[in-house]
Amino acid sequence: MSDLLALPARACAALYAARKASPVDYAKALVARLDAVEPQINAFAQIDREGVIAGARAAEARYARGAPCGPADGLVATIKDNVMAQGMRTRRGTRTSSDAPATEDSPPTARLREAGAIILGKTTLPEIGWKGLGDSPLTGVTRNPWKLGHTSGGSSAGAAAAAALGLGHFHLGTDGLGSIRIPAAFCGVFGLKPSFGRVPAYPFSTMSVLAHLGPIARTVEDAAFMLSIIGRPDARDIMAWNTPCPDYTRELDLGVRNRRIAYAPRLSYVDHVDPDVAAAVEKAAQSFVDLGAVVEEAAPDFDDPRDLCDTLWHTGAALAMKHVTPQMESMLDPGLLREVRNGRAITGAQYLEAYLARAALATKMAAFHEKYDLLLTPQMPTGAVPLGADTPPGGPYKHWIEWSPFTYPFNITQQPAATAPCGFTRDGLPIGLQIVGRMREDMLVLAAARAFERAHPFATIDAPRP
Repeated sequence: MSDLLALPARACAALYAARKASPVDYAKALVARLDAVEPQINAFAQIDREGVIAGARAAEARYARGAPCGPADGLVATIKDNVMAQGMRTRRGTRTSSDAPATEDSPPTARLREAGAIILGKTTLPEIGWKGLGDSPLTGVTRNPWKLGHTSGGSSAGAAAAAALGLGHFHLGTDGLGSIRIPAAFCGVFGLKPSFGRVPAYPFSTMSVLAHLGPIARTVEDAAFMLSIIGRPDARDIMAWNTPCPDYTRELDLGVRNRRIAYAPRLSYVDHVDPDVAAAVEKAAQSFVDLGAVVEEAAPDFDDPRDLCDTLWHTGAALAMKHVTPQMESMLDPGLLREVRNGRAITGAQYLEAYLARAALATKMAAFHEKYDLLLTPQMPTGAVPLGADTPPGGPYKHWIEWSPFTYPFNITQQPAATAPCGFTRDGLPIGLQIVGRMREDMLVLAAARAFERAHPFATIDAPRP
């Protein structure tokens, strides 16, 4: 049954429909693997083992009648613990949160259930998702399956670690400054930050227009399948697209022949990229030439937008933690507390100025994409950070955001941006390639990632490595 755990989601569902495999057998094998690896990686804030088995039995009965309830019937999903799942707690990695179960599903959770997916549990994140590391005061440290002495990355920490070990088919993450792409790159899996508004949100994130929801998965196909489900409209999000969601798997194999692709080994303000990362990403960019694309070394012309991000992010952190009294501040991650205090000092005028300034960067990227269909960059300039460190030891970084310089610009512009595994450092840590597309051209980003994946299949792992 371990082979069943390795199958892509649609292949698994096809076997269920043909009565050649059992959702119950899959669920039992999944729980067995989970019980074996979870003590080592700590990817879950909450697990519903009984619910997974019960859901699998119900799915098997529907398949036996020839009446699956949806395209994902009997498949398994996880939900990041800052997104609501009815009947489960939404703790957001903070000890200051309520432990009362959610009374409703957020839009992507609801869409997954409607499609027949079974919710395995809630995955870990740093406190309110404030940083690109995988530890929180509430749940402790989430470890990287490829090297247990290193972080999984964050903030979708548990989602990426679970995906790496095949603990389910679909893993819901959120991305405000890189929170899908950072852990996906560190854990060697595929992650997509879709165009803003493609996946409806409710409640609306305090990080506002920076915040995206999207899939993390072992394969591009699984991520495309998941996006086709969670991207469906929901009236509760007034900023989401109100158009029907396409089937993102339909054109997944179109390839990149004759596409114009820019390769930027660095951005203008990036001073350091690890040599192992640089070499792997350069090789990956060259592979797009082999796939028929026209690739040029070119970088978009913009300065570091970190100050803009800080204003929006710190204000959002302050709003998210407005319930925290002075007596409760000692319960917070000290780094988060600093950002909350910074956010409290930002005026409404300063916030609005930063909010409006996003347009300049978005306009520059729109002009850049008049020439180039896609942009390739390193996803992270370094491999996963050792546990206990906020920055790579011996590096030039003083704050975690400094070692994620390729992520946050594309939250500001709201474009689709994906990370695909493209190699390993000499220490055996995964390296990610970032693929950025025009706003609303998520399908092209997925097709490019799929073409790269077919040429260079992603490595997988079924048990943590020391």
